[in-house]
Amino acid sequence: MIFDLSAGSMALAMMGMAMPVQAAPTAAGAEAPSRVIRTLRVEGSQRIEPETVLSYTKLRVGIPYTTETLDQALKDLQASDLFADYSIAGVEDGNIVLRVRENPIINRVIIEGNKALKTDKITKEIKLAPRQIFTRTAVRQDIARIIELYRRHGRFAAVIDPKMVSLDQNRVDVVFVVSEGPKSKVRQINILGNTVFSQDQIRAQMATKQARFKRLLSSATSYDQDRLSYDQQKLRQFYLTQGYADFRVTSAVAELTPDKKDFIITYVVEEGKRYKFGDVSVDSQIRDFDSKKLAATLPLKKGDWYNAKLVEDSVDNLSQTAGLFGYAFSEVNPEFAKDADTLTMGINFNIAEAKRTYVERIEINGNTQTKDKVVRREIRLAEGDAFNSFQVKRSQDRINSLGYFQDKMEIKQLPGSAPDRVILETNLEEKASGELQLSAGYSSLENFIASASITQRNFRGMGQELRANASISSYSKSVSLGFTEPYLFDTNVALGGDIFRRDYSSYSTTGDSNDTTYEQVSTGFQIRAAVPLTEYWSATARYGLSYDQVTLDKDTYYTNGACDPAIAGAYLCDAVGNRWTSSVGYSLVFDNTNSRIRPTKGSKFSVSQDFAGLGGDTRYIRSTANYTKYMDLGSSFILSAHAEGGYIKGLGQDVRLTDRFYLGDPQMRGFDIRGVGPRVTRTYYDTSTIPATLSTGNSSNSQTALGGTTYYQARLELELPLGSGAREMGLKPSIYMDVGAVFGGKSPTLTDTCAAATAAGTACVAGTRQYTNSAGELLYLDSTGASTTVNTGAAYTYSLGSYRETYSGNSASPRLSVGIGVNWASPFGPLRLDLAKALLKEPGDDTKLITFNVGTQF
Repeated sequence: MIFDLSAGSMALAMMGMAMPVQAAPTAAGAEAPSRVIRTLRVEGSQRIEPETVLSYTKLRVGIPYTTETLDQALKDLQASDLFADYSIAGVEDGNIVLRVRENPIINRVIIEGNKALKTDKITKEIKLAPRQIFTRTAVRQDIARIIELYRRHGRFAAVIDPKMVSLDQNRVDVVFVVSEGPKSKVRQINILGNTVFSQDQIRAQMATKQARFKRLLSSATSYDQDRLSYDQQKLRQFYLTQGYADFRVTSAVAELTPDKKDFIITYVVEEGKRYKFGDVSVDSQIRDFDSKKLAATLPLKKGDWYNAKLVEDSVDNLSQTAGLFGYAFSEVNPEFAKDADTLTMGINFNIAEAKRTYVERIEINGNTQTKDKVVRREIRLAEGDAFNSFQVKRSQDRINSLGYFQDKMEIKQLPGSAPDRVILETNLEEKASGELQLSAGYSSLENFIASASITQRNFRGMGQELRANASISSYSKSVSLGFTEPYLFDTNVALGGDIFRRDYSSYSTTGDSNDTTYEQVSTGFQIRAAVPLTEYWSATARYGLSYDQVTLDKDTYYTNGACDPAIAGAYLCDAVGNRWTSSVGYSLVFDNTNSRIRPTKGSKFSVSQDFAGLGGDTRYIRSTANYTKYMDLGSSFILSAHAEGGYIKGLGQDVRLTDRFYLGDPQMRGFDIRGVGPRVTRTYYDTSTIPATLSTGNSSNSQTALGGTTYYQARLELELPLGSGAREMGLKPSIYMDVGAVFGGKSPTLTDTCAAATAAGTACVAGTRQYTNSAGELLYLDSTGASTTVNTGAAYTYSLGSYRETYSGNSASPRLSVGIGVNWASPFGPLRLDLAKALLKEPGDDTKLITFNVGTQF
C-alpha cells in the first residue's frame, strides 16, 4: 500500500494523532475533577520496551491526573518521533492504558525522477537510510535538504513529492519523487546609481552573466547566492582600482520570477569621488632596510590615480623583500590618509620590527603513496637554514612541477616554538600519476592515427618514470620502452634509457597526392645521465646505438636488381643501405620556469652536441640550441617566444638524407610537412612536340624533400583568454607567428632526359626498361600472352616518362607565416585546428592553409 506523504496530508495526519483526550464536561467555571492513576500499562509496543515508552511521559502510578495531564502525555509521545499512532484508554477508572503503534523500519530509500543530479549525490545529503526508524519529521528534513541541494545547482523550481510504500513486518519503502524543473537562470542584471561606468562595463566585471544565446553552454548564467556575494566584491575591487575609494554596494537583491524559472538581480551602488595618490612613504622598523630606497621601488607614485591593486602589490613586494633577508613574519601595514577636500590618498607603509627567522621544521603531510624524500629533495631549504621567501617560492614551484599533487599547492609558514622560528608546512593532495591512453583519430598530416601508451610518472612512489608506447599511422610505426631514475642512489644524478623500433615511410608529392619513396627502419637504444650544476643549470650526457635500414620498393624503383636513378633519382639511390650509428653527446640546460608542465613565467635554454663515429658506419657532429621565454601579461594572456637552430657536419662523408634537418608543419604552421627547404622537383616533358616542351601544370610533377644541414626556426605565440563558457568547453585559442628556414648540404645529381634532343632540335624519345624476374632474367611474352623467361616472343618492356629535375629551396632566406589556432578538448577527443598563411616563401616551398588533428580516448 502506498501512502502520500506530501505536506498537506502529513499535516492532517499529525493533527489527528495529536487530538487531546476528551473528559466529561464540567459546569462553567468549575475545575476538572482530579483522579489518581491506579494502574499503568503499555499496549502495542514491539521493539521498544514498555518502560521506555513510559519514560517519555510523566505518568506514574499513584499520581493524580487531569485532562491536561493526559494531553501532555500524548504530546510527549508525539515529540519522541517513535510512534505512528498513540492513544490513552481507562481514563474513567484510573486504570490507564497507553496504546501505541510504533513507527515502521525503513527498508529502502528510493529517489525517482532525478536526472540533473545523480542519486549518489542526493543520498549523501539525506539522513534517512535503510534499517532506521521512519519518522515524518525526518522526511520533512530530508525534503528540505534535497530542495537546498537543487537550489545550489540553480534549480529553484524543484519539487519533492514523498511517498511511503507499506511492507510486511512493519517495514516501509520511502520514495522521493523528484520534479527537477528547469535550471534557474539570471535573466537580467540591473545596476542603479552608476554614472561613471556603463552597465555593460560593470557587468563585464562580474562572475555572474545574463542568460543569452551566446552563453548557452556556460554555467555562469545560473543563479548562485554565493556568487552574488562574490560579485559584490568584484565590483568593489574594480572601482577601487579605478580610484573610487568611497565606492560601496548599498543593496543587492535577487528576485525570483513568478514562474520560478529565472532571477532578476538588482544592484544599487554609490560610486563616490575619484582619488589620486598623495604622498607615498615607507617607515621601516627593520634596520637592514633603507626606507627611502624602498619607497622609490614601489609601483605607485604621487599624482597617479588611486589603485587598490597597486597597494596590495606593494604590500606583497615589501613582504617578499623582507622574506629574502630572512624575516618570515614581518608585518607590512599600509596606513591611509584620505583627504576629501583635495581628493588624495596618502599612504605610509609601516614595516614592523621583526627578528630574523630560521627554519625550525619542515612538515610533509598528505602523501600516502609518494615517499617523503621525493618531496623533501625538491625543497630548497633545510631545517636550521635562515628563512628565505624566494627559496620557499622556488620549492613550491618545483613540487608543483612534479605533477604528482594537486595544482597550485602552497607551502604554509607557521610560527615555530620561538619568535625567530618558522615551520614550513606542505599539505599535499596526491592525484593519479599513472596514465593509460588509447587513442585513434585522423590527421591532415598522416591521415589515420592510432596509438597506445602507458606511463607511470611516480613509479613505486619514488618519483621514477616508467613508460611504454606504440603508434601507427599512414607513414610511420613505432614502439618504445623507457625508464628514468631522477635520483640515482639518492644522489643528484638522474639516469634513464630507452629502447625503440621506428618504421618511417618518406614520400614525394605529386599534385595533391603523396607517393611513398624510401622506407627507414631504425632499431636501437639510448642511455643518458643528468646532473645539476646550479639551481637552474644542469648537464646531460648520453650514448646511443641504432641500426638503420633504408630501402626502396624494388618493384617500383629497381631495374636489373639495382636501384635505377632514372626512376628513383640519384639522391634516393644514394640513401639506400644498412648502417650502424654509434653516437655520444651532451646538453647544457638552463630552466627557471615556474612549471615544467604548463609554464607561464621564466625561461628555458639548451645547447646540445652529438658526435657519431664512435664505431659504426656513420660519422658526423650535430649541434643544436634552443631558447624559450614565457611571460604572464596578466588577465590570462600568456606570451611565449621560442627560437632554435642547428648545424650538422659530416666527418669524412656526406651527411645522409636520413640524418638531415627538415622543417615544416607542425614546427612551422602554414607549410606542409617537410614543406620548407631543399627539394628536387621532377617536371615531365610533352614529347609529342619538337622540341619537347615541359608540362605547364603541376598535377604530374613530383617533389621530394631532401632536408638541409643547417636550420633556424622561431615562434612568437600569444595565448588568448576566453570567457568562462568557452573555458568550460575546453577551448584554448592562440595567435602566432612562425619564421624559419632549412638549407645547406651537397647539391644532388640532376637529370634532364631531353637535354640533348632539345639542344639538337630533334624529337625526344622516351626511355624504356625491360622487366626481369627475381633471378635477374628478362621476362618475355609467350604465345598466350603470359610472361615467361623462355627466350621466345616479345620482350616485356615499359617506357619511362621524359623529365627534367631541378633543385630549389636551398636558401637561408626566412619563411614567414602568421595564423590563429585553437586547442579544443572536444567530446570526440583532443583537437587542434590551425589556420595559417605563409607570407614569405621560396620557390618550391609547399604551403598549407589549414591543419587539423583530432583523436579520441577510450
